[in-house]
Amino acid sequence: MKRTFDFVTALAALLILFPVILLVAILNRIYLGNPVLFIQQRPGLGGEPFNLLKFRTMKDAVNAKGHPLPDAERLTRYGKFLRSTSLDELPGLWNVIKGEMSLVGPRPLLMEYLPLYTKEQARRHDVRPGITGWAQVNGRNAISWDEKFAADIWYVDNQSLVLDLKILAMTVFKVLKKDGVSAEGEATMPRFRGTLP
Repeated sequence: MKRTFDFVTALAALLILFPVILLVAILNRIYLGNPVLFIQQRPGLGGEPFNLLKFRTMKDAVNAKGHPLPDAERLTRYGKFLRSTSLDELPGLWNVIKGEMSLVGPRPLLMEYLPLYTKEQARRHDVRPGITGWAQVNGRNAISWDEKFAADIWYVDNQSLVLDLKILAMTVFKVLKKDGVSAEGEATMPRFRGTLP
């Protein structure tokens, strides 16, 4: 039932929001140039990699050695607007239609984090990653990694269609409030470096 709900809802959202998606794509081309989309491998169900789609929010700025500048220096005012409104996440609806993601689930993090998880934290990959999730409506990037993982595991153990509907409704409220967009002193979140025993 969850997969059917995800597919039908994501397809309807893509059709309804197509004018918004087209407008953001045009603005991205104007303000950030090509490519319009940010595509990156992320771990999905069972930790299997897939290509996550998002709208770009950062400039391709590098230092003298050719390394990308810190996120805070590459994130533009326009990019901050996309993130605060979650408009950058709209291309992820295609990941949902393809079955790589769900509307609700733990957010897909970086592939390089996989070997850093404890056995308990790795359980977040027992379900498909989501565009939004229990951690996102309970602090988003303003909570610690431990709190984020605890919320993810709670969702894995308590998932249901009713809970998904509740999280989707709470997400709309959180987006309107622009709540928890970034951790204190960070453009988004500090890097996860593992949990001390």
